[in-house]
Amino acid sequence: MPMPHEPQPMTPTVRSAAIIQPIPAPVMAPLLPLDHDAQLALIAGARDAKPVEGLTHCHYNYPARFSPQMVGQIIETFTRPGDLVFDPYVGGGTTLVEAFARGRKAIGSDISTLAEFVTRTKLVSLNPTDAERFEATVRTVASKIHMNLPEPSFDDWAQLGYFRNLGSKNRWRLRKAIAQAVGAIEQLDDPSHEALARCAVLRTAHWALDGRKKLPTTDEFRAMLECSAGIIARGAVQLYHAVEDHRVLPPQVLNRSIIGVDEDAAVIKAGAPRLIVTSPPYPGVHVLYHRWQVDGRKESPAPFFIAKALDGSGETYYTMGGRSKPGLPTYFSQLDAGLRSLANIADNQTTLVQVVAFAEPEWQLARYLSVAAEAGWEEVKLSALGEQEDGRLWRAVPNRKWHATSRGKTGGAREVVLLHRLNR
Repeated sequence: MPMPHEPQPMTPTVRSAAIIQPIPAPVMAPLLPLDHDAQLALIAGARDAKPVEGLTHCHYNYPARFSPQMVGQIIETFTRPGDLVFDPYVGGGTTLVEAFARGRKAIGSDISTLAEFVTRTKLVSLNPTDAERFEATVRTVASKIHMNLPEPSFDDWAQLGYFRNLGSKNRWRLRKAIAQAVGAIEQLDDPSHEALARCAVLRTAHWALDGRKKLPTTDEFRAMLECSAGIIARGAVQLYHAVEDHRVLPPQVLNRSIIGVDEDAAVIKAGAPRLIVTSPPYPGVHVLYHRWQVDGRKESPAPFFIAKALDGSGETYYTMGGRSKPGLPTYFSQLDAGLRSLANIADNQTTLVQVVAFAEPEWQLARYLSVAAEAGWEEVKLSALGEQEDGRLWRAVPNRKWHATSRGKTGGAREVVLLHRLNR
């Protein structure tokens, strides 16, 4: 592993800030031109409460990840095979996996190097023979985990704090197991197997450390590593079979901010997307995207070490400004700039679908919609919803675990699916 350097936060330049001002009175949104049956299918897909499963979606439990059933139905509703799908907050990669499996072209971007790693790994497919070879490789990696064996030296990473809060008397064995596994993985000569093996360790260490009161033994860690490899192998084979008849290139994954994405060469070359579907950071809701929580409220940046991805940024970097300032001015100014960038890559055939939750929806939803309108987007609604609630597609989020607190009535447990078209 090359010597890491202290990463510098890449805070994007906000080119057009949304100024806090009185929110205008709501106006009647136009209806989306979509037939009734298609609307019902979209609503059912959005409210599907099945657990996350299938394809490569169980490689790693990325915080606040999309429901595959929901995003799959959104893709089916608004695109055809060969169309371009774009997700500028790609997170755990659900959009790109679902688009790839359905024969759509796709591009995803995210400011997080961990999100980039997870997404790229979930797009790796394996034929059955290669999957068996991968599982055998991870069994060999697991055999290198033993407390009587030396711990590989990762001094450079340790000095930069990537092992922070893992040196206690309760956690040093898990830290050593992780280091031994990563050290063994670095001896592999197959790049795809190396990435998948890192993902298996990432998945296992997440299970072992994040929010755990009772920590697993070394034997349990080793067994879970082999189990994780099996889950990853089966998912990669499912993806292999799903895409083998499609003639589209694998999705592109960009490590960058949404702001200025309209000036990115890869995005420009791809042309206007038929669908932009994404879930931006939720205003006022704390989601820990970049750390695991250990020993109560202590945080660990270990996932970046496992993924061989550098990180040096705090919560506000990943949540568009944090939650401390009244009115969330930084959040909404960055939202404005990001939505303007999306408007610049879209055309009149593009549908923008955003899945958002609000800590204080009584004012944040109206502010969000106001910013979107200022950035050039017009909200559209579904006639099939009629007068239900506010005529928008709300969904409950079942069994979501966020080691964090949220304010307000809905927090992260209730989301709204916002639909927009360009206002031209």
